[in-house]
Amino acid sequence: MSSSVENQQTQQTPPPPLTPAMIQRVKEGLSAARDRRVRNAVENARNNLDAIANGESDQRVRGKVRRFILRSFIHLLFPVRIENPEHIPTQPALLAANHLNHIDPLLILAEVPGHPYYYTPADARTLYNHWWKRRILGWAGGVIPLERRWKEEKAVIEAAQAGREDLADLAAAIEEDVPSNAGLGTMRQLERAVKAIFARGDGVLIFPEGRLGEVEGELQLPLARGGIMYALRAGVPIVPLALIGTHDLYFRKRLTLRFGEPLHFPQSKRPKPKEVQKAMETLEEGLIKLLPNNYQEPNQPKPLRHWLNCLLL
Repeated sequence: MSSSVENQQTQQTPPPPLTPAMIQRVKEGLSAARDRRVRNAVENARNNLDAIANGESDQRVRGKVRRFILRSFIHLLFPVRIENPEHIPTQPALLAANHLNHIDPLLILAEVPGHPYYYTPADARTLYNHWWKRRILGWAGGVIPLERRWKEEKAVIEAAQAGREDLADLAAAIEEDVPSNAGLGTMRQLERAVKAIFARGDGVLIFPEGRLGEVEGELQLPLARGGIMYALRAGVPIVPLALIGTHDLYFRKRLTLRFGEPLHFPQSKRPKPKEVQKAMETLEEGLIKLLPNNYQEPNQPKPLRHWLNCLLL
């Protein structure tokens, strides 16, 4: 789900070289940004965040029901191995995982208990760009929609500014219709909601790399600090989690979730830079320790490979 929680996690990385496929994705993203149905879905999700922040019940399915449905779906497609299950938190916590595929949050939520109930920050347009996603997420709840510009969109704007006249109209449309980042009001709303989530005994799942990784066993650095700040303020542990095998999916491929020991830090209402940096470094070390250093992709037939890797785009 990778923000105010995750907007703060977005790193300043060089824009990717533009390809026809990337430009097509930008056009699809622009269409989603303009879609009234997407806007309504985001607004409903934000109303849920207001309810949480105000101590009210939000619209969500029960944790056990969500887990049962996701677990049935995931296990139909993949065998899943859980390593170090004793480290799976039973109290409010921040789960911090590496990120290799859009299926990652569904995989994690399928394997952790229904309580604590985890909320996941995720890109709003990717969440709600198809009718079936809007229907399922509207029923299930548990997401924190983040509105931001994609790296491909930033690359289009920079290319237009550098003289690509063929991209000028597209760049202008992006700047007009796609939010560049969360406003102050949205940031405060999210901060209040996350604080209330922890206070009522639930948890938050983040992907601190802030983007999808491209290689199994490698961590995209530097990590972002948004979710870590919330954990320090709430005084909840941060639990590192390594996902193994999700970069390239195919039917019946074995996937692994490797949990690390919970990381505990002193609670601080206003964490100092040194405290935040230490927490980030400790989390980075914990994730690197969990990741495989010699991952070998299985050499076997890969049925449904394209469908599974594109399912949630």
